[in-house]
Amino acid sequence: MNSAQNAIPTKTIGFIVNPVAGMGGAVGLKGTDGKAILTQAIALGAKPIASQRAETFLTQLSPAKEHLKLIVGAGNMGQSQAEKCGFTCRVVGEGKTETTAEDTQSIAKCIVVAGVDLLVFCGGDGTTRDILKAVDLKVPVLGVPTGVKMHSAVFAVSPQAAARVVATFLWDKLPLREAEVMDIDEQQFRQGHLSAELYGYVLSPYEPHLIQGNKMESPTTENEVENQAAIAISINEEMQPGIIYIIGPGTTTRTISDLLDQKKTLLGVDLFQDKKISAKDVNEKQILQAIAGKEARIIVTPIGGQGFIFGRGNQQISAKVIRQVGLDNIIVASTKSKLDRLQSLRVDTGDSELDQQFRMHGARVIVDYKTTKQMTVE
Repeated sequence: MNSAQNAIPTKTIGFIVNPVAGMGGAVGLKGTDGKAILTQAIALGAKPIASQRAETFLTQLSPAKEHLKLIVGAGNMGQSQAEKCGFTCRVVGEGKTETTAEDTQSIAKCIVVAGVDLLVFCGGDGTTRDILKAVDLKVPVLGVPTGVKMHSAVFAVSPQAAARVVATFLWDKLPLREAEVMDIDEQQFRQGHLSAELYGYVLSPYEPHLIQGNKMESPTTENEVENQAAIAISINEEMQPGIIYIIGPGTTTRTISDLLDQKKTLLGVDLFQDKKISAKDVNEKQILQAIAGKEARIIVTPIGGQGFIFGRGNQQISAKVIRQVGLDNIIVASTKSKLDRLQSLRVDTGDSELDQQFRMHGARVIVDYKTTKQMTVE
């Protein structure tokens, strides 16, 4: 080790994984808060994704390994992922087969007492609320996105981006801001009602290209409604007989079905064929079964304020589904006002190779009747 390397200061980060975060996404349950919903998700064939995304984050952070001390949750709440990636770490808490929100809070409190430069957690909005209860504004926190609901402004746009934020914050400095902790009522969400609530603030590193903002609701002005209708008419006119259309959540996409006199779910993924709904609120497995051997299209709209077209709130349209449909068969629809607030679109499919293909491909967005705009994808 040369003198320059010796000069790099050692930093300490806390690391917590919510091992069940995100399991409700692909199976269409829109979250995994509560034991009953988790049981249902497992029964539907849900697979854990948090550990894999945690390992992606740690692998990206590996070059700084010799200058990092990790304090991690026991077992699959951080320890197993850190050790698998070759990190030596101090372990707090008790390893359990089944973990709870209370475990997250207890581990977070122990990490704060131990003293860290930054607390990193892998989860969604429910996990963020647990971190808020335990940490408040005592230490900076950063979220690695692994959940279904990610409305809070503490999340990096991807596990890879989270590693970049950590390294920059610890050794090159980033400003801190008070970031909103948001969450929704999952029960109401499953019934098609989106009710987001502000629970408080945590300190979080700020890097606008690598940290997502909190979700912005779509305006309901007359111009916005007319723009949505013009987009919907344009898409409906282009729909071809026999092709299956996989239509994601959102008010812009719902307008497509409204003008076809079909009752689409606002917050779910529905299948259309011959301009009629063929299946409502479908999950990944149902989509793959429906499109097997058939021609299909995907229609999505960006999340306001964040720009995600895949990986936030529509995990049913998984990387496997996207690959089967093909990037050239993806239709992105957005009103002009929503797109004007975005510098680019974003994807976080969990498949780094597919995400890179999106970045190279870009996205052509329908912004009005027979009018499109080319957007870059990050």
